[in-house]
Amino acid sequence: MISPDLAIENPAFALAGSDPADALLPMELLELELSLESYNGDADFCDAVRVAATQSGGEFLFDLPADGLLDDCKRIAVLRIPSEEAEMRIVLAVLDHNGSDIRVEAPAPETAHVVRFAEAFITVLERF
Repeated sequence: MISPDLAIENPAFALAGSDPADALLPMELLELELSLESYNGDADFCDAVRVAATQSGGEFLFDLPADGLLDDCKRIAVLRIPSEEAEMRIVLAVLDHNGSDIRVEAPAPETAHVVRFAEAFITVLERF
């Protein structure tokens, strides 16, 4: 999660779980990250992520169990969020094994198939 001190000093944030040189957290995701920062496991994961995505102008697409996909991860929510580089980008909201912390991650090689599925899912939804 983003530390408040870091947010004041540097507006370019690295996505959790990624190399800072590879993917910077655009300002559009700051609201999403901050909304999820207050999650402590007392609310439903999907509901919390859905509300945070909507508040940041994005969409909750779906969630799935994270078994074997990422370390220290119980569930993954796939979101489509506004981006400066492209119209929308896919990001993952990851619930830790304790069920008490959500972090936002850029898709990684081990989750590339989830992103491809999300893109196909979006294509199907846009046809209707």
